[in-house]
Amino acid sequence: MNFYILTLFPDMVSDGLHTSIIGRAVQNGLLSIETINIRDYTLDKHKKVDDYPYGGGAGMVMQAQPVYDAWKAVVDRIGYRPRTVYLTPQGGVFHQSQAKELALEKDLILLCGHYEGIDERVLEEIVTDYISIGDYVLTGGELAAMVMVDAISRMVPGVLTNAASGSTESLEGNLLEYPQYSRPEEWNGKKVPAILLSGDHAKVDAWRRSQSIERTALRRPDLLEKATLSQKEWESVKDLLN
Repeated sequence: MNFYILTLFPDMVSDGLHTSIIGRAVQNGLLSIETINIRDYTLDKHKKVDDYPYGGGAGMVMQAQPVYDAWKAVVDRIGYRPRTVYLTPQGGVFHQSQAKELALEKDLILLCGHYEGIDERVLEEIVTDYISIGDYVLTGGELAAMVMVDAISRMVPGVLTNAASGSTESLEGNLLEYPQYSRPEEWNGKKVPAILLSGDHAKVDAWRRSQSIERTALRRPDLLEKATLSQKEWESVKDLLN
């Protein structure tokens, strides 16, 4: 999968996305992450990419021309108009099922805004998806783009070395992940649940399922509305939800 990130701060994005699992996936040819410096496409001799907003108001607005030309350079190179995501608090909140959907794309452009935003005319021309990573405001879209690349990349086949890990972690099936334990068997007076030492895989799976449901009910009850639970499982969480 190929990511193209349009940004004013390419080093910030590159430094954050070429380590750990994502960095190894890039080295192995499973992912390509390219940063495009919007400032390289401005026609202004001083490399200026912003100007005052029409109608007055605080701050500056990124101009349409350099954003469009940076986007067009990618489009011309790959030969078609891929999905283009604008990272903005005005978008719908990013979620796991969206990460899975976007992981099916061959190419994805992520547009990082800055200052007071981007000229609306270029957004109308190039953006296919408006996405937020939460109901708060960041200085720019770079951190949001990095979050999205990380989440989407994990859904690309081969990126996670354990094929099952992507389907058993938090938010899969709209349930939080069950508690995890490792050695030693006892630490600080706390013991690993005995069922995890039983060797009975069916009982372990059942325990993990019940723990996921209980944890979701206690910490993120809003997710349960979309989760697929049996009648017996619904009964087990009624007391926790009240």
